[in-house]
Amino acid sequence: MLDKKLIKKVLDAALTTNADFAEVFIEDKFATGASMLSSKIEKVANTKEFGIGIRIARGYHTVYGYTNSPKEDELVKLATDLAQSFSGESRNIEFELEEMKVGNIHNIKILPSEVSIDEKVDLLKRADKAAREYDKEISQVAVRYQDYVQKIWVANSEGTYVHDMRVRTRLGISAVGANEETKQTGFNGPGGLYGFEFYSEIINVEDEARESARVAITMLHAEECPSGKMPVVIDNGFGGVIFHEACGHSLEATSVAKDASVFSGKKGEMIASKLVTAIDDGTIPNAWGSAAYDDEGNLQKRRILIKDGVLNSYMIDKLNAKRMNDECTNSGRRESYRYAPTSRMTNTYIDNGESTFEEIIAATKYGLYAKKMGGGSVNPPTGDFNFSVSEGYMIRDGKIAEPVRGATLVGTGSEALLKVDMVANNLLTAQGMCGSSSGSIPTDVGQPTIRVSEITVGGRKGSN
Repeated sequence: MLDKKLIKKVLDAALTTNADFAEVFIEDKFATGASMLSSKIEKVANTKEFGIGIRIARGYHTVYGYTNSPKEDELVKLATDLAQSFSGESRNIEFELEEMKVGNIHNIKILPSEVSIDEKVDLLKRADKAAREYDKEISQVAVRYQDYVQKIWVANSEGTYVHDMRVRTRLGISAVGANEETKQTGFNGPGGLYGFEFYSEIINVEDEARESARVAITMLHAEECPSGKMPVVIDNGFGGVIFHEACGHSLEATSVAKDASVFSGKKGEMIASKLVTAIDDGTIPNAWGSAAYDDEGNLQKRRILIKDGVLNSYMIDKLNAKRMNDECTNSGRRESYRYAPTSRMTNTYIDNGESTFEEIIAATKYGLYAKKMGGGSVNPPTGDFNFSVSEGYMIRDGKIAEPVRGATLVGTGSEALLKVDMVANNLLTAQGMCGSSSGSIPTDVGQPTIRVSEITVGGRKGSN
């Protein structure tokens, strides 16, 4: 950690020309990663990372640089060099850093940095064993473990001076089922803003591993999915990845401020079914994407993006707020000190509705039940998406029927939102990593079970 006087000196150096804002971001991070493949430990590594990022802005034009050195002369030189990007004399901005505010909303019981490598490796062995024992057709299991303790400090020329500590851990389990005809994969990746107690109090490692194996074996014996336009029931949890990718990114100021979003200029307009309320909430205790402060030093908050189908708010960072002439929603995030922050999601989900899962299935005469979603691609300016379904079933006469594999969902986020005609009351979230211009960051996606009245389903089998 840098001395407060030194931070102030660096900020003053950053304002020696015509800039109107300066910021210092300090990161001190200790992480552990371990992986197992074919029941053999592949890699175990502890990493220590320290760095300082300096951002200077005039209006919404910015320049950014970073260093690993905490030395005063090198930091002042970096700030002075960056300041030369803005011509003109200093605006003589006077400020004092406030008393440091410390984030503390997440109860961490066991710091993973204080847990032995052997205990962490034991998680890999337990997961591998449980997945392999699920069925004789499980041919391969890969397990990855990660944790980190990330301490950050943010100070800027508006007087902000905050400290936050983020402790996260996650276990990723991939199981492959194989026979003479094909191979199918099941994946499960639970995680959270927890310490090592996550693996004894929150999840059961063996159950999570068996879930990966169950999906792999179920899809191994599934039929090919039929193609065509049909109603699609998307289950809760990771089903929310479609909203995250096809709609969430289009609500970030990163694209909205440049009119590169299908939702630019539509605040107050109906952009979704009246059944849809969507929220981005960075304050949920122990959620994967939560924190006490965003990476610009603002208190995290709960943002209602869509209310009863009406676009209520974008996700806006400090500098894009100037570009948009709108209020900052405390949405600035970054992967590390190597990145300048921009508007990003935290824990983004469609909120509960009034139907039940059973009612949605019973009300669907024919369609696809997408129980688990896989990866996909999205064109942010248009919202066009293409997602794979990692576990799917046909719905026939209001009942879940045979499992099907190879399904893809093709559509446009804005159109899909308007076609949501049933929303259940079983909200669930799931963990993922989100990549964008400020790096890869942890985010939760989520939703209750929803039904979209019509989506184009791609499959290898002709339409029924």
